[in-house]
Amino acid sequence: MRRLAQIALFVVVALFLSCSDNSVVRHTEPLYTPRYAKGFSIEQDKSTGEKLLCIRNPWQGAEDIVYYTALDTVAPPKRIVAMSSSHAAMLDAIGCSDRIVGLSGCRFIYNSELCNKIAKGEISEVGYDSAFDFEKISALKADIVLLYGVAGEAKAMTTKLEELHIPYIYIGDYLENDPLGKAEWVVALASLCGVEEKGIEFFAGVEEHYNTLRGKQYCSAYKPRVMLNLPYRDTWFMPPHNSYMVRLIEDAGGEYILTENEHNTSTPISLEEALVLAMKADFWLNLGQMVSVEEVCATAPRFAKVDAVRFGRLYNNTKRTNESRGSDFWESGAIRPDLILEDLINILHYEAPTDSLHYYKKLN
Repeated sequence: MRRLAQIALFVVVALFLSCSDNSVVRHTEPLYTPRYAKGFSIEQDKSTGEKLLCIRNPWQGAEDIVYYTALDTVAPPKRIVAMSSSHAAMLDAIGCSDRIVGLSGCRFIYNSELCNKIAKGEISEVGYDSAFDFEKISALKADIVLLYGVAGEAKAMTTKLEELHIPYIYIGDYLENDPLGKAEWVVALASLCGVEEKGIEFFAGVEEHYNTLRGKQYCSAYKPRVMLNLPYRDTWFMPPHNSYMVRLIEDAGGEYILTENEHNTSTPISLEEALVLAMKADFWLNLGQMVSVEEVCATAPRFAKVDAVRFGRLYNNTKRTNESRGSDFWESGAIRPDLILEDLINILHYEAPTDSLHYYKKLN
């Protein structure tokens, strides 16, 4: 019976529906409409009464792609393979981390409980991309695989999963530019796991805290200017204005230094252009794996005399990083933007020391 339920879930999950495809028409009404997330909703089919998790355009460049997953006609998954550390953080937040049997990139996991299970062999590494271990997933008897598509549909992966009758679903949290939109995906995953109210309750707390913090910054006339990132092979990639990190900076009462980037993707600029921007910046954040001001200056020596360096205003999002470079900023931080916002407010307005921050550390 359990395997039949898995196959039933697979049939629904693996069904692509295009808005221009008249062969399948769903007439639904909303049960949960996200306030911030754009990639999912929870709906009810007016004809069948089915409760459905609806996921839209779950990879970059997707257009009119919709997944419908039945939530009340099959058993919630008990054995889950997650392809992203943010998925693991969501499952932990709703009390379902004990359902994880496989992870992609186990060595980059930060959560200590999950790390212990990995060390004991209770959670297995399943690989990634072309090194995806289908035999391992099949042996794990996974009820579902949580996928994400970075540059497009993971067609090779999903085709093989379909051949093996292993259910899968895309979780598109990483596509959300709104920090609260990214965090709101915890409700989608909670609904899939049969604990929707836990997801709603968790997100409500995050939302309230975030909006309270953000509201206080609107009254501030001081907008410290912020430089981001480090060069990669003589090119500096700067995020667009509608991006996740820039939204956090602006919600913290800061001003992103690159005022003219209105594109939807990161803009490559030269070191010369980056130096001009850095000279105007009050703070410099998100410096890769840098652990000291000395290391930053060795990596980008021409930037040693900019004000952010001279006045010691360099902060990196690496406070919660373990020995294998697992970063909790990208793990639990994905569902705790309120704590990241709190860090940024304390940094930009109070130049807070490391011991008072959640995810950031001051470079000395």
